[in-house]
Amino acid sequence: MKVLVPVKRVIDYNVKVRVKADGTGVDLANVKMSMNPFDEIAVEQAIRLKEAGKAEEVIAVSVGVKQAQETLRTALAMGADRAILVVATDDVQNDIEPLAVAKILKGIVDEEAPGLVLCGKQAIDNDMNATGQMLAALLGWSQATFASEVDIDGDRATVTREVDGGLQTIKAKMPAVITVDLRLNEPRYASLPNIMKAKRKPMDEKTAADYGVDVTPRLEIVKTSEPETRAAGIKVGSVDELIDKLKEAGTV
Repeated sequence: MKVLVPVKRVIDYNVKVRVKADGTGVDLANVKMSMNPFDEIAVEQAIRLKEAGKAEEVIAVSVGVKQAQETLRTALAMGADRAILVVATDDVQNDIEPLAVAKILKGIVDEEAPGLVLCGKQAIDNDMNATGQMLAALLGWSQATFASEVDIDGDRATVTREVDGGLQTIKAKMPAVITVDLRLNEPRYASLPNIMKAKRKPMDEKTAADYGVDVTPRLEIVKTSEPETRAAGIKVGSVDELIDKLKEAGTV
């Protein structure tokens, strides 16, 4: 079984995001970029499936700018076998929308015929949480989202999902699209020898046109702004005073 893992290049989660002065978006100048953390978990899970003998090949895919090849090299250094880069834009500020990404991924799935697609549940830059679900719909495949445990047994995937009420365990018929959550695993660090080996692993480069997909944005960003500064707290001298303050604020 092949496992396909889409990965996205995003601002590193340790970096404080700055909004442009004109509010048109986020400032990406001289900002450290890295693999989306949820996608990193998906790569780790795919590699573990291969190590367990449940997968023969792990293919990492990225859709976006040419610089995303660095993100793919990270996936290869972790243990993916090969990579596919789909250059869909030359502008790093242009975020390819989930539907366009899902259509491109469908084209890749049709070519590669994997038995499983493992995605991060969402990207930390736009928080869309839509690509995996859209891909499953386009393919007509089973889907399981927010996975905190995954077990593949023959033509069934047993997935434990994180839901509002706690945990839900489901069985999905293979092939399937599974989106992963934070508690699924702890991604490994790429060792120096593996980083060197990753440079020799194959990486195909494609374009969105190769899959007949129009990546023209359907959404318009009206405004981007910083979150409001949190107001300072108020000290109270007693429980009664606390209750009075809460009543004034309308919270009780």
